[in-house]
Amino acid sequence: MASSPAPVLITGASQRIGLHCAERLLGEGQPVIISFRSQRPGVERLKAMGAVTIQADFSSQQSVLGFISQLKQQTDSLRAIVHNASEWLAETEDDEGDVLMRMFNVHMLAPYLINLHCAELLQRSDPADIIHIGDDVTRKGSSKHIAYCASKAGMDNLTLSFAARFAPKIKVNGIAPAMLMFQPDDDAAYRARTLAKSALGIEPGPEVIYQSLRYLLDNPYVTGTTLTVNGGRHIK
Repeated sequence: MASSPAPVLITGASQRIGLHCAERLLGEGQPVIISFRSQRPGVERLKAMGAVTIQADFSSQQSVLGFISQLKQQTDSLRAIVHNASEWLAETEDDEGDVLMRMFNVHMLAPYLINLHCAELLQRSDPADIIHIGDDVTRKGSSKHIAYCASKAGMDNLTLSFAARFAPKIKVNGIAPAMLMFQPDDDAAYRARTLAKSALGIEPGPEVIYQSLRYLLDNPYVTGTTLTVNGGRHIK
């Protein structure tokens, strides 16, 4: 992707996948704006590289609209929006409704409102893209993370609807990764069980998502598509 003077917005980019993609884009000379919920070392690293950083909590409509207002004060155009912000919560007894609403707001309401209210910024860039970072778990559901899975599945449907609405000016696609990076405290038994779920059996790291992101940004003939990046879990 040739760098554009219009920035790429990446939500939830203070750590892991979002942080890696932001660093890679900045390293190639592409301006980047990130949102972050909590202060982490990655935010300072991105600032030092030249990123614009906006603290935001996507837990309510008011907070999402507040973020959009701050964003428009920083730029009048966008090359792309990468919806990476995510919440991972399990159902908890007597707290199920709050869990569902929290993840609905982060995974569906925020992308929905940002896409609608920032379309004008994208339309000032050619080309322009929206990319939703979903989850391969939506392929089969999850008995332990029902609300998470359902809200990520809703994000997949946003990809289809916005692709139809914004064509041909703005391409809209998704990426559905499976496990990419273990947490430092994951034990050996858990790691072995997890790796055995995929045909390739590796911990690929975040670069595979950056490669997928680049493909979608660079390809002028792909929209309304979700790329599966799961190491072959669906064929095990």
